[in-house]
Amino acid sequence: MAEALQDLGDHIAAKLGAAITGATYAYGELTLEAKAAEIVRVLTFLRDDPDCGFVCFIDICGADYPDREQRFDVVYHLLSPYKNRRIRVKIRTDEETPVPTVIPVFPAANWYERETFDLYGVLFADHPDLRRILTDYGFAGHPLRKDFPLTGLVEVRYDDEAKRVVYEPVKLVQEFRSFDYLSPWEGTDYVLPGDEKAK
Repeated sequence: MAEALQDLGDHIAAKLGAAITGATYAYGELTLEAKAAEIVRVLTFLRDDPDCGFVCFIDICGADYPDREQRFDVVYHLLSPYKNRRIRVKIRTDEETPVPTVIPVFPAANWYERETFDLYGVLFADHPDLRRILTDYGFAGHPLRKDFPLTGLVEVRYDDEAKRVVYEPVKLVQEFRSFDYLSPWEGTDYVLPGDEKAK
């Protein structure tokens, strides 16, 4: 399996040249690193090349590394049902530089690009409808960024008793909970039978 992935990575790198900046083989999967400006060309090749056959678009996700100059990774996951293989393609971008949309190659990328924009603030050039998809229209910020504030924001919900939409301060109780990681139950303040001997 590893040898087949190595051969596939070598084949892709030979055909795409400088568009591919790196390849990693881990956990039975191939991860390619590509230049953001070349993502349309890379995904088109992966879809159309008979040795690849990655015709099934799985999703796009993101990752935030605020200490890097290009803080965002945009990660594309593809599946080849013909070859029974998966591939991951990573590109890097920053807050201002738009990534080319891949909707002409994979129309299913539409909502995933909107989700990545909504949650991370990654811009996609030439996207036909780049607007929020998961948060409210007036929402400020991008909630999956590492620098997103945990308090001081407003959430919107429908109140059954008032029969209307209400705005309330965000309550994030998760950060204030205490967890007992040695116990099978979270946040226990009592001593479980037998635990008194462990001290």
